Amino acid sequence: MMHRHLGKLVAGVTVALAGTAALAAVTLPGDAGAAGGGSRAAAAAGPEAESGQAQQVRPGSVERAPAEGRAGVGRDPLTDAEIARAQELAAPRTFRGATENVRGGAGPERLSTDLAELGPDEVGRADPPRRARVSFYDYRSDAYVSKTVNLTTGKVEKTDSRHGVQPPPDRAESETAAALLIAAPEGAGLREDYEHATGKKLTGPEQLAVRAFVYRGQAEGPAPERLRACGEHRCVRLFTKVRNGQWIDTRRYVVDLSARTVGRLD
Repeated sequence: MMHRHLGKLVAGVTVALAGTAALAAVTLPGDAGAAGGGSRAAAAAGPEAESGQAQQVRPGSVERAPAEGRAGVGRDPLTDAEIARAQELAAPRTFRGATENVRGGAGPERLSTDLAELGPDEVGRADPPRRARVSFYDYRSDAYVSKTVNLTTGKVEKTDSRHGVQPPPDRAESETAAALLIAAPEGAGLREDYEHATGKKLTGPEQLAVRAFVYRGQAEGPAPERLRACGEHRCVRLFTKVRNGQWIDTRRYVVDLSARTVGRLD
């Protein structure tokens, strides 16, 4: 294990400090004459001018964003209400009971909910149907599942389930992978580096900034025997960073989220 990009981090801090100093040297509107209680021009023009000057530097008001409707129109992005409805329609109670998420709970791991494409005969219509594509990963069967939901009719129009398809991991998967690495014997170097960098023990993923990337096993080159199921299993490599601190190199480690094991690349 070794620390990455520390030199860049220190250089970045130096640049940031220099930038702050430069910014502090800039005179802002309304600052002239502040030490003397007002500018000469304002004093010569009288109280009305001073009042007008005060109005010019008065902080602006922020308008509240318009309320979002329950349903979009045409090719508008999905509203929060539409996303919630699509996810509910795509994952009824029976589906949730037969699937499993990354933490071992009932229901699949929900990955994304996006506006679905229109069919060729629907393009250009004044009132095209609103559809959402909801994607999941089911850890019970190691399957990538996507469902197309018609929000106009409330029906699931298409379901696709495939094995060996590995979309980008979500936040829960990244955090679960980090927790498994921290707890594993292979995570000893990560724990040591974290304590060296912070003076504190590393006990959970919330202490790190983590990004996970899919590892597809032998599809990416020779893989150790322990990692040969990756690709069919859900496996990830991690980029880890002390929160507001330096990088810790964990790229050689692979977490098999399906088997809940940790392996190392040679």
